[in-house]
Amino acid sequence: MEELGNTTPSSPESWGAVDLKPLRTVFMGTPDFAAEALNILLKFDAADVVAVYTQPDRPCGRGRQCKPSPVKEVALQNDIPVFQPVNFKDAADVEALAALKPDVLVVAAYGLILPQSVLDVPTKLPLNIHASLLPKYRGAAPIQRSIENGDVVTGISIMKMEAGLDTGPVMVQRALRIGHNDHAGTIHDELAKLGGICICEALARLQTGAYDLKPQDDELATYAKKLEKQEGEIDWNRPAEAIHNQIRAMFPWPGAFFDWTNADGKAIRLNVAPGEVSEESAPKVAPGTILGEIDGRLAITTADRIYLTPEVKPQGKKAMDATAFACGYMKECR
Repeated sequence: MEELGNTTPSSPESWGAVDLKPLRTVFMGTPDFAAEALNILLKFDAADVVAVYTQPDRPCGRGRQCKPSPVKEVALQNDIPVFQPVNFKDAADVEALAALKPDVLVVAAYGLILPQSVLDVPTKLPLNIHASLLPKYRGAAPIQRSIENGDVVTGISIMKMEAGLDTGPVMVQRALRIGHNDHAGTIHDELAKLGGICICEALARLQTGAYDLKPQDDELATYAKKLEKQEGEIDWNRPAEAIHNQIRAMFPWPGAFFDWTNADGKAIRLNVAPGEVSEESAPKVAPGTILGEIDGRLAITTADRIYLTPEVKPQGKKAMDATAFACGYMKECR
């Protein structure tokens, strides 16, 4: 992974933000992606984060204990007031937001569709951090869809929010290269950092008034639909490169998997970690056949070549490296 083009300056002075009043900022976000951007924003002098909005605490884990979102945890660590409305259908919630008198809303993976009454609250702009180079991959899963499609470049767009889904004009864009062995987890982390840098640049431009909003070309728009768990099922009859892209896109969630039948005729569901495509052609056996361990990786046949994965996870068990699996499930102990 590498950011394409010049890196964004880290100080407001280099953006012409000297001696200007900090922007009153309300941050809206929920998961780790948003928490990373918030952490970066909190170090930026041009932004005064006066409140954080995040999804209500959700029960999770075996004990179904309510757990705060990553964004809420960052806010509490920094003594920032936290608001957690279920939605903004209650006028009182919109009024509470307006009472904060924000200059700008910064939204990142909040998890709510914001009504126009909310978008109209800031005196300057409502801005969104989106993990794609808009208008490509509007929607819920831009990182995963770009990897699934075999793209070599993704990026961050900072756009003005409007009623449509990710349709607003763009203020800042930065590209990030996707390596052949990057997966959704690694690209997520890099884009989260880049998103924090880009929103700081956007606020610096907004603070000085030296910014442009470029309309998106709707004819070039594509949609990144939400991930479903069943999309992780691997069809080994496909070419190895397509399978590699699928596995990378589904890692770490929801995970790529297939049902393998062992020598005793028992079907075992295996989650497959991202690996690499061998240069060797697949032998003339059924696609999805596990050939065994090759150089510390588990070899699985596809329609054209062999896929080499360093790790599989049998359902209900811990993840196992290739050697452990070959020994325990294929009786190929060395």
